[in-house]
Amino acid sequence: MRSAVILTLFSAVGLFAEGYLDTPLIPGTQWHVHDSTRPQPPRAEPSQLKCTTTPAPKGAIELITGTDSSANWEPDNGAKGKHWPIKDGVMTATANYIHTKEAFGDIVLHVEWRSAEGYDKNEKKKGQGNSNSGVFFMRTYELQVLDCSKTETYADGMTAALYGQKPPLFNACLPSREWNSYDVEWTAPRFDKDGKVESKAKITVVMNSVKVQDGSEYIGPSSHKVNPPYKAHAAKMPLALQYHGDPVEFRNLWILPVDKATR
Repeated sequence: MRSAVILTLFSAVGLFAEGYLDTPLIPGTQWHVHDSTRPQPPRAEPSQLKCTTTPAPKGAIELITGTDSSANWEPDNGAKGKHWPIKDGVMTATANYIHTKEAFGDIVLHVEWRSAEGYDKNEKKKGQGNSNSGVFFMRTYELQVLDCSKTETYADGMTAALYGQKPPLFNACLPSREWNSYDVEWTAPRFDKDGKVESKAKITVVMNSVKVQDGSEYIGPSSHKVNPPYKAHAAKMPLALQYHGDPVEFRNLWILPVDKATR
């Protein structure tokens, strides 16, 4: 998600924590948005970690095809935007956000991503600056993409966090420049005829074979330093990918729409 002025604190154990203490409290918690003192999740056992390379099943929509993103995606800023290049099945974030031409509701999603050259080779590239991107469901609700294999940032903004809201259960990152996988079950929010929330957006995420979000609910749209409330929107909306200044790579990205009869 977005970077901004960072508050750096020196803790009792001599470690610097990236984050803030002057932001609103996250509803239902004791933590501020991007709280620098919020505990980091434990690291998953390395022996558990394995990037899954699941091929697209029958009925799934493959979203990385051709030589650039133009077949399946649109730049967020329209004609002024740029498409992301694709080479040997790998799509690289190079400019502006992109979003799918097709709109989706409840889905199963698989994506593999790899960090750009970051803190593993450049000590200045760390925290939120270390290969930052994001998967935005319905262009609104972010699942963070970030290389936290060596560096730490505020817990609600680390890899596989519901950005600004909920850290993952584990830090399941593989080493920098290795491929990581997200296997996601996404349930869109429901609104009544008056625009009030009937059920919140919900997500389950398995990262590199380790469950890191388990039916987690979004408290509202993803944003930087604040938690805006839900606002009624269409039942189906595009999926978006974020460009945050880093050439993060993506491959084997597919979506399987969930049939209403199977929910």
